[in-house]
Amino acid sequence: MKKIALFPGSFDPFTKGHADIVLRASQIFDEVVIGIGQNSQKKRFFDLEMMIDCIEKTFINDSKVRVEVFSGLTAEFAKQIGSNYLVRGLRNTTDFEYENTIAQVNQKIGQVETVLLITSPEYAYISSTIVRDIYRYGENVDEYLPYHLPLNLKTN
Repeated sequence: MKKIALFPGSFDPFTKGHADIVLRASQIFDEVVIGIGQNSQKKRFFDLEMMIDCIEKTFINDSKVRVEVFSGLTAEFAKQIGSNYLVRGLRNTTDFEYENTIAQVNQKIGQVETVLLITSPEYAYISSTIVRDIYRYGENVDEYLPYHLPLNLKTN
């Protein structure tokens, strides 16, 4: 039976830390689905279609990785795509406390196991929030991303 892992998140934007988790997860699982969750009550900073394109180009040569957009409960989406596993990255103890609670809920409602991967030290300081803030003030963010974002990009 094929082991499919779902790596869910808003990925606004998708960072080198995210890419590292996907690459490491692809060594464990047969397939990794990067699930971009849509929250109707949360406005994205970067355009969703552009982010899908950037992520797909990042993994263009990796047949084990694909990108999908979903709304609703993560555990339900995992079941829809045939995944019994969620993959999440941990940067620190704060992340652990949050992810532990979510993992317990996903196990209870969807019988989905969560696999937590410790972020590689060189990416531990990177967060999408920090990257958005740097970009918002006109600074180049290429060192944090596995793709190029032009500085004058129109954001949502």
